[in-house]
Amino acid sequence: MMLLEIAGLETFYGRSQALFGVDFAMDEGEVVALMGRNGMGKTTTIRSLCRLTPCRSGAVRFRGKNLEGLKPHRVARLGIGLVPEGRRCFGNLSVMENLLVAATPGPWTLDRVNRLFPRLAERRNQMSNTLSGGEQQMLAVGRALMTNPALLILDEATEGLAPVIRQEIWAAISMLKTEGQSILIVDKTLKELLKVVDRCTILERGKSVWTGEPSALSDDIRDRYLGV
Repeated sequence: MMLLEIAGLETFYGRSQALFGVDFAMDEGEVVALMGRNGMGKTTTIRSLCRLTPCRSGAVRFRGKNLEGLKPHRVARLGIGLVPEGRRCFGNLSVMENLLVAATPGPWTLDRVNRLFPRLAERRNQMSNTLSGGEQQMLAVGRALMTNPALLILDEATEGLAPVIRQEIWAAISMLKTEGQSILIVDKTLKELLKVVDRCTILERGKSVWTGEPSALSDDIRDRYLGV
């Protein structure tokens, strides 16, 4: 059974159509990249998957269960952990409170997240709105892991970060992959991205146009769908 299957996904914002047929699937333990230029529907696909933006037609199945009609919190409880674009930490809570607020039983505990990101342990009593951007990103990843997700979704998790912080995030992603964590990634940093993913799906104007392994991502495909 596939972990995630998305077929014929169409999504609207009011009368404006954003997705025109997104199709891709992933197995347990896979790391998959959702790629494309800005405005091509990557974040909308993630929002539709998490039911934050209901889709008009098409199907989203997670571990064989159709997610149609489910509220976002129900989808999260099925085992989907989202690190949203823009981090969105709870600014009026401490680092430790941010990590504990969504915690569910499982292998990911407060101690384990603190070992993954030691800076969070150092700042455990600090309010999250006083953290640097990189520290907030670590906190957003740690908070998602505390839900012990079957699928971790990272939407632009390294965007706008200092190079040293980006490398810490990519090192964490590589470690998660070795442990068999299923991950769906949106990121513009192709060099690091292609080192960790098993497959890629490219979106163009709200539609899936190419799927394949990183080794098959030719210069022609990059120029056609990913170039500026």
